[in-house]
Amino acid sequence: MFLTTPTRRILTLLAGAMLAGSASAELRPQGMFVQAGAGEDSARALSFGAVWPWSWQRQVRGGRLEGITEAYVSRWNVKDNGGRAGFTHFGVVPLLRYRFEEGRSPWFIEAGVGLTYMDRTYRTSEKQFSTHFNFADVLGAGRNFGEGRRQEVSLRLTHFSNGGLRRPNPGMNLVRLRYGVMF
Repeated sequence: MFLTTPTRRILTLLAGAMLAGSASAELRPQGMFVQAGAGEDSARALSFGAVWPWSWQRQVRGGRLEGITEAYVSRWNVKDNGGRAGFTHFGVVPLLRYRFEEGRSPWFIEAGVGLTYMDRTYRTSEKQFSTHFNFADVLGAGRNFGEGRRQEVSLRLTHFSNGGLRRPNPGMNLVRLRYGVMF
């Protein structure tokens, strides 16, 4: 089977996601999520992904800091020349989560920076990126619930750009609602 360069890049990115959480992490995901969002250029995005919690945790200022790594695939649909254009988007994002009340609270806030890859360079009549690879900056807040608090819902603001490595670099902001479940 012959793999195209974009396919090899995607497989490399996903393999990196499985190894990024921590050295002792299992390769098998320990959770899954779906997220939907909207943003600039009438963008709509639907994502499916996997989660790898880190074994690392620290008590910090009355709460607990913990980490997770996510890998996902998204389908973006954006306004373009009176119609719609679609893009397939892959990402790997390590995140730090802060849980309140010494880590006992179901509430958390989170932040992370990861790498993303788009199947083709994002170009519409309104905006164009200069690279397939970009960074994803994530800020969010959420809550765990259900039996063993294994389910969660969060609201996230995600900014995508190449970090000024190449021009043009207009960036894209999405607000996303995320539902996840741990196994």
